[in-house]
Amino acid sequence: MTRKQRRGVLIGMCLAVLGVAVALVLFAMRDSIVFFYSPSEVAAMQIAPGQRFRLGGLVEMGSVVRGEGTTIRFAVTDKAKTLPVTFTGVLPDLFREGQGVVAEGSLEPNGTFHADSVLAKHDENYMPPEVAKKLKEQGVWRDDAQAGSPDQGRVN
Repeated sequence: MTRKQRRGVLIGMCLAVLGVAVALVLFAMRDSIVFFYSPSEVAAMQIAPGQRFRLGGLVEMGSVVRGEGTTIRFAVTDKAKTLPVTFTGVLPDLFREGQGVVAEGSLEPNGTFHADSVLAKHDENYMPPEVAKKLKEQGVWRDDAQAGSPDQGRVN
């Protein structure tokens, strides 16, 4: 074998090893790649209690109940399914009923999602594109013509 051939074989082997490494990493992260799951997806997937994931949707109207101290109970919905959530801590200033939210935590054996962090939308016109897409698929999304203001319902 000439030097050129050996160099070509070495480069080819390095690329093959790199490709296998990338494939293994992507395979290991296949469930973590999703930004969040909606309550309908959580119900369909039957996620095991204790498994960490992100839950996204809308805070159900009339569901926010403040308990002792900083414990808050609320429900996240995608208009098809609803999942009860408990959170102990300080909620973001923009958190309120009817608005988009993403909570990170795990499912408890009783079916309640225990969140250890809650993220709210960043301004009054924003909704995560994934939430907006799911609401459109279910036919409950208000488009610009149905909304009260020209900016409501717009997906950025």
